[in-house]
Amino acid sequence: MKIDNKQLKIPCLDPNFFILSEDKVNLARFETMSGRHPVNILSTGNQGCGKSSLVRQFAGIYNRPLATFQVGLLAESGQLFGQQRLKKGETYYNEFLFPKAIQTPGCVIHLEEINRSETPHALNELFSVLSEDRSIWIDELGLVEVAPQVIFFATMNEGDEFTGTEEMDAALQDRFYRIHLEYLPQKVEREVLVRKTGIEKDKADQVLRMVNQIRNNDQLEISISIRHSLMIAEMVALGASLREAMIYSLQISKDILESLLLTVQVETGEIETEMDEYLLYLPEY
Repeated sequence: MKIDNKQLKIPCLDPNFFILSEDKVNLARFETMSGRHPVNILSTGNQGCGKSSLVRQFAGIYNRPLATFQVGLLAESGQLFGQQRLKKGETYYNEFLFPKAIQTPGCVIHLEEINRSETPHALNELFSVLSEDRSIWIDELGLVEVAPQVIFFATMNEGDEFTGTEEMDAALQDRFYRIHLEYLPQKVEREVLVRKTGIEKDKADQVLRMVNQIRNNDQLEISISIRHSLMIAEMVALGASLREAMIYSLQISKDILESLLLTVQVETGEIETEMDEYLLYLPEY
């Protein structure tokens, strides 16, 4: 695909990105549908489960340019399109990337954290560009029409633990197909850890047994994403103990961690706790 706008690029493919087979099939259907009529997709799911990565992978697979916009930065209506600026005592309209991106044929528009805007009316313009009509009048730009085959992807985290998020407007949500991502099965997640960090399979299993102990403990209220399991695995692959890797990768107290380590040790007999050691932090000569 030829891209006229130098600000837009086709993202690189991730050779280690796994997806549910039915999601893969339906994403291919959405790609086909986009050639017939406008398509909007909402990706939801647990934190760090690959929602944003899915958008990049889709764009890379179908050779589409990608433009990502942080909805959480929007405080007022119209901010996506441009803003009045002052230069040498004169005002002028500074057009942003958004109108250029939506007028680029085949572009993937990623609306990141769509439920995190500072005020609900900041998203008013989206109703027009996401509708079947796919156009909006901006006084400074005239009629802005969405180009053929443009696909809008929105991603969001849901739940009371995500501060600053709001329930998505029903009329806005009605404009989207929805894909919900879950944690990967342990066997698949182990493969991701091995491929991306170089960790040995038995150590990857050890990491995931510990991670799943926390994920399955409702009383802890601690969310461990795939991003976190990768962080832990990378440290272990570089020689850190599981205890060290978890302390530095997670927002978790040492007391809770030691208790969990002890539980896994009793169950498996494979993890030993360690004593803290203090050393001078000076250059090595």
